[in-house]
Amino acid sequence: MTADQILAEIREANLSYLMLAQSLVRSDREQALYRLGVSEDTAVLIDMLTPAQMMKMASGNTLLCRFRMDDDVVWNLLTSHGKSAANEGISRLHASILMAGRHQEAA
Repeated sequence: MTADQILAEIREANLSYLMLAQSLVRSDREQALYRLGVSEDTAVLIDMLTPAQMMKMASGNTLLCRFRMDDDVVWNLLTSHGKSAANEGISRLHASILMAGRHQEAA
């Protein structure tokens, strides 16, 4: 992949993320705060973005979204290969609880 292709992919991901975020915020703010991992103030800003503002923000060369699994515990829970279906479900639930707790700490 060339540098230009990577930048085009980043811009497309940014626009998709902004459109999804705004749709989530407008349809169910509480769920959006949890699923996006953003604060109420950020949700208000996302809600007020015009299409032109979203296009301008998306056109940058920096990815606007980020992984919320920023430690080994969550990564290991989410990538528990080879475990039974029941254990995998429990691992995913545990990872969701950890990430939700981090959202509350950030808010």
